[in-house]
Amino acid sequence: MAKIKKKSKSTYESPFKNYWEKNNYLIIGVGLFVLILGFVLMAQGPWDNPVSLSISPLVLLIAYLIIFPVAILYKKKKIKSDAENDIGEDKR
Repeated sequence: MAKIKKKSKSTYESPFKNYWEKNNYLIIGVGLFVLILGFVLMAQGPWDNPVSLSISPLVLLIAYLIIFPVAILYKKKKIKSDAENDIGEDKR
């Protein structure tokens, strides 16, 4: 009878593992604060209040269209090590 070869488990790491860092959560916190601020501004005063009709929608748009996407997509750039920098300087 033939022996069955066991497949070794590969150590492939997903690029999506631990994607978010402290900065991402901080930006989301700022986004939530701006979002709540926008809804509070919208709730202030009578229905024809200029703050409720003009400033509040702009604050909400900034939160939804700028801050939240930046928080999701932001990733720190990798810093090159000194050895890589030395190699790059030698080529000049």
